[in-house]
Amino acid sequence: QVQLVESGGGLVQAGGSLRLSCAASGRVVSIGDMGWHRQAPGKQRELVAVITSDESTNYADSVSGRFTISRDNTKNTVYLEMNSLKPEDTAVYYCNADLSSYWYSRYSRYWGQGTQVTVSS
Repeated sequence: QVQLVESGGGLVQAGGSLRLSCAASGRVVSIGDMGWHRQAPGKQRELVAVITSDESTNYADSVSGRFTISRDNTKNTVYLEMNSLKPEDTAVYYCNADLSSYWYSRYSRYWGQGTQVTVSS
């Protein structure tokens, strides 16, 4: 059984910083893309950032230059460093990972449980 466990959310003032972590546990043989999405109240879930297995990155325009995604393959963990936070960054943040639990099997997408980030003005 594979799980993605997130940590690091919380309440911060505008202009502050937070670092989110998401670790994959269980039977993990290989991990492809890892990423972060977010969902604000009344809005659809949106992609925030993605990092590929060769560590290429892509960001939503709204966070580019402020957020940094990274990964530690030795720990099966993806991070999201968030700086210069704005009230509009307030949302539940979800991590995801495309991974396989068996050799030669296809990737399946797994999601974390979500962590609340609240930015006060």
